[in-house]
Amino acid sequence: MYSKDGEDYFIVDAHVALWDARAANQRNIHGKQFIDCFYDYHRNLSPESEVWPYEDFLYQGGERLMKDLFTDGYVDHAIFQPALLSAFYGNGFGQTEEAFALAQRYPDKLTYNHCFDPRFEQAGLDQLKRDAERFGLKGVKLYTAEWQGDSRGYKLDDPWCYKYLEACQELGVRNIHIHKGPTIRPLDRDAFDVADVDKVATEFTDLNFVVEHCGLPRLEDFCWIAVQEPNVHAGLAVAMPFIHSRPRYFAQIIGELLYWLDEDRIQFSSDYAIWTPKWLIERFVDFQIPEDMTEYAPLTTDQKRKILGLNAARMYGIEVPAELDVAEKAGV
Repeated sequence: MYSKDGEDYFIVDAHVALWDARAANQRNIHGKQFIDCFYDYHRNLSPESEVWPYEDFLYQGGERLMKDLFTDGYVDHAIFQPALLSAFYGNGFGQTEEAFALAQRYPDKLTYNHCFDPRFEQAGLDQLKRDAERFGLKGVKLYTAEWQGDSRGYKLDDPWCYKYLEACQELGVRNIHIHKGPTIRPLDRDAFDVADVDKVATEFTDLNFVVEHCGLPRLEDFCWIAVQEPNVHAGLAVAMPFIHSRPRYFAQIIGELLYWLDEDRIQFSSDYAIWTPKWLIERFVDFQIPEDMTEYAPLTTDQKRKILGLNAARMYGIEVPAELDVAEKAGV
């Protein structure tokens, strides 16, 4: 929980990861390219005081995650959103067993989402069903630009992906998180295009599609999709650190999202371990849209409460103390 000026905020960090990008786990040069690109985002968008040494950035481990999120970072609950990237990393990028073990040890603090790749076709579909049972999945994280064999990405509306989404419906895996944001070297920028979200959101109305990174740099495209698809949500991972490096740009992002989606479909994410939640939460609670940006309404405390935790808590059935919740207005 975070408290400031007599106001309390229940915090859900809706996009975190444990990864291993150390040289021993890098399958090829692309593994180094990928983590170096992550580090460039971290180094260039963070306050100087929050920049980690490169070696620390390659691997954190569960003990440091628990400290950075829950001891120092005000977080009440966090959701793992792993990336496999087996073409680049021998043991995968996201550390499934370590992350899941932590979630089992601290079920009140951590939820483990897994991933799937529809290009594995029937074998992968069978694996998804086993994973849903083993992990008790409520959500998955998809990387549509991930490489697999000769393929350098897939679309959500590909025939096999439809079969996987149908399986998610049957298995009760209702929350589909998709990386649709800035490219990461060496992945292809166009493979993160948001257009395919429109199609699947229309077809699978009982699934929630959380567009991580809110489509950046395609914010306008994303907003025009989300305004007509009520099951499309915005994840603020990668958008959040602009609150430091380009605050007016961040004001535009959050202003557009609030205008098109409203405050009920926006989720705070630190994207740990690219950034840690502590300084992002502090900056966001203090943040206000500049007065001269008159096309956007001022941010309210209740809007900040919803974005920082209540929206994701509602989506995942995370219990929120009554005194930290926001009463809904009549008729909404």
